[in-house]
Amino acid sequence: MKGTCHCGAVELEVELLHGLTDASRCDCSFCRRKGTIGVTARLNDLRVVRGADNLTLYQWGTKTARHWFCRTCGIHTHHQRRSNPEEYGVNAGILEGVNPRDLGDVPWSDGVNHPSDR
Repeated sequence: MKGTCHCGAVELEVELLHGLTDASRCDCSFCRRKGTIGVTARLNDLRVVRGADNLTLYQWGTKTARHWFCRTCGIHTHHQRRSNPEEYGVNAGILEGVNPRDLGDVPWSDGVNHPSDR
């Protein structure tokens, strides 16, 4: 699937591990503020086609998760997960032909009580 930020400076090509069936939201302090719905891709299944130099990285806390944003329009494109650093969480809203509203009632994961904190 193709994914782009809002301004089009960043373009990704991604193969989703489970399609859209594993769509979820997270309630950690960061995710609940950005409000995206994430879907899963393996690290080798995501490629930045255009705009790698326009992506900016944000990390905090344990610095395990790596969140990328377009530095022009601010759209969160993807992140390397803290729960499984071998996977990316891809913002479903950037994917061509996907309207997050059509995903229905998306389950929440407990990012406040992160499994890695146990």
